[in-house]
Amino acid sequence: MPNEKPVTSQDDKLMGALSYLWILSVVMLVIKKDSEFVKFHARQGLILFIVSFLWFIPVVGWIVNLAVLLMIVIGFFKAYSGEKWEMPVIGALAKKINL
Repeated sequence: MPNEKPVTSQDDKLMGALSYLWILSVVMLVIKKDSEFVKFHARQGLILFIVSFLWFIPVVGWIVNLAVLLMIVIGFFKAYSGEKWEMPVIGALAKKINL
């Protein structure tokens, strides 16, 4: 049927969720390069990982990292539930990553 969504395996859901745990985003991009679902989440996780290095900037960096932490938690649960959720701003940046 044309309106059915592709079924995402439990393995891909777990790998997609783990992609939000900082450096694991890079690992998932390498080991699950054939899964569009995992790559989608791993790219967003990679952007969050890069942005998290702003922690050392007083006040602004701390606020940004609180937002990053919130996005990590939401992304983790969305991926684990099998949903492709494009994060505001982060999603647009992640689409530019061609790996």
